[in-house]
Amino acid sequence: QVQLVESGGGLVQAGGSLRLSCAASGSIPNIIDMGWYRQAPGKQRDMVATITSGGSTNYADSVKGRFTISQDNIKNTVYLQMDSLKPEDTAVYYCRIRRILMGIQFYWGQGTQVTVSS
Repeated sequence: QVQLVESGGGLVQAGGSLRLSCAASGSIPNIIDMGWYRQAPGKQRDMVATITSGGSTNYADSVKGRFTISQDNIKNTVYLQMDSLKPEDTAVYYCRIRRILMGIQFYWGQGTQVTVSS
């Protein structure tokens, strides 16, 4: 069974940086992409950044130029470097893996809280 373990969240002042990590247990073949999503209280879960197995990236407009997604394919780990953080970045951040195996499958982490104080 695939498990995703996130780490790196916390409290930071506006303008600061955090680096999130998400490690997947075991071997996960046929990955399409890995990504980070976030959900603020009372709001829907939105895409922050994704990266395909080939290294192509996609970012939400609100984080372009500030966040960088990267991956270690050997370790099945995805990272999110967050710089120039703003209070509006405060949310629970979730990692997600999408793969194809008898159809599309999704795996989610448990979430890690990021709080940016003004």
